[in-house]
Amino acid sequence: MNELKGACIIGQSGGPTSVINASAYGVIDTALKSGCITQVLGAEHGIKGVLNDRLFDMGLEDPEELRLMKYTPSSALGSCRYKIADPEKDDTDYKRILEVFKKHNVRYFFYNGGNDSMDTCNKISKYMQSVGYECRVMGVPKTIDNDLWGTDHCPGYASAAKYIATSIMEVYHDARVYDTGMIAVVEVMGRHAGWLTAASALASEYGCGPDLIYMPETDFDMDKFIADVKRIYAERNYCLIAVSEGIHYADGTFVSEAKTSATDGFGHAQLGGTATMLAEILKKETGAKVRGIELNLLQRCGAHLASETDIEESYMAGKAAVENAVAGITDKMIGFERGVVDGKYACRTKLLPLTDVANTEKKLPREWINEAGNGVNHQFIEYALPLIQGEPDLPKVDSLPRFCHLKKILAK
Repeated sequence: MNELKGACIIGQSGGPTSVINASAYGVIDTALKSGCITQVLGAEHGIKGVLNDRLFDMGLEDPEELRLMKYTPSSALGSCRYKIADPEKDDTDYKRILEVFKKHNVRYFFYNGGNDSMDTCNKISKYMQSVGYECRVMGVPKTIDNDLWGTDHCPGYASAAKYIATSIMEVYHDARVYDTGMIAVVEVMGRHAGWLTAASALASEYGCGPDLIYMPETDFDMDKFIADVKRIYAERNYCLIAVSEGIHYADGTFVSEAKTSATDGFGHAQLGGTATMLAEILKKETGAKVRGIELNLLQRCGAHLASETDIEESYMAGKAAVENAVAGITDKMIGFERGVVDGKYACRTKLLPLTDVANTEKKLPREWINEAGNGVNHQFIEYALPLIQGEPDLPKVDSLPRFCHLKKILAK
C-alpha cells in the first residue's frame, strides 16, 4: 500500500436527501479512525467552502452528534449548485482549490453528490493529476433520482421511494372518502428519469396504488392522457394519477407550465406545476372534483420514513470511499452491486471511473414500462421492493426527531 499522510475534505453538493448525511458520516467516522488521515475537514456548502477556505474541523465535534448524522435529513455541512469551468478554459477555481489543499495539506478529497457533483469531482481529480499534486479523489454517490450511471441504485433513492409509495397509499384512501367522485394528480420529482414516479407502483402491490403513472422515459400525449383518465373515472368514479415533474411531449418540451421559470446553477430547468396544470385541464374536461398534489421537498427530506437499508448502505458508501482511498485508489466513485446471499437481497460496493459517471444519466429501462406508457410492470417492483426495507430506530425527544447539532468550528 502506498501510504499517504495528510488531511481530507468531505463536501456535499446538489439536492439533499434524507440519508446524504449517513454517507458523510461514513466518510467522517472512517477517516477519523484512519491512521493515514491527519485531519478531517468538512467543506461549508460543498466546493464553495473549499474556494472560500471555509472548512470545519470535524474532529472537534461531539462523537454522539456526528453519529446522529445517520438519522438527520438534508446536508449537514451545507450544499451548493456551483459549476466549475473546464480547466482548459478557465483554471482560476482550480488554482484556488490547489492553494487551499496545500495550506491544509489535503491529500484526500471526498465529494458527496449526484451527476453534476461527480462532474466537479472528476474535474478536480484530473486537474490534480495534471499538476502533479498527489491527492486521492473519490466520489460518494447520492441522488433520489437514482440516475447515476453504473450503480445498481443510489443512496437516497430508496427512502424517497418509500415516502412516495406511502404517501400514494394515504392519498388513495383520502380520495375515496366522499360519496362524490374525485380525481387526484400527484406530482413526483424526476427531470429526465422516472425512477421516483415508478416507486408509486409499490403502493399497487397492496391495493392502494395509482391508476396511471407517467414518466419522462416515454413521450406524453395529452389527448391520450385525458382519454385514459375519463375511462377510469367513468368506470370507478375515482382516478389516482402519478406524474413525473419532467414529463414531456414528443418534441421534447416539458408539460410543466413552469418549465421556463428558472434554472439552477447547472442550467437545468427548475420544474414544477405539472400537477396543478393537469388538474385544471382535467377539471374542465370531466367536470369532476380534481386535486393537484405536489410532494415537492417532502419526498427528499422525509427522514421519518427512511429505509433502514438505505441508511446502512449510504454509510457503507462513505466508509468504502475512505477505505479505498487510503489503500491507494483514486479517481473513482463508489457504486453498488446487487446480489443474493442465502436467498436474500444483498449489496456490496464497487468502483466506477469518475470519467464514466460524470454527467451520464441512467434511465428507467423501457422494458419495465408497460406498452401504453402509463404504468410499470413487475420487473420494477422486484427491483425496488428490497431497497425500501427496514425501519430505523430514529432517536427522538418528546416524540419528535432528535437531529444532529454540529458546532461547525472552522479549521485554522
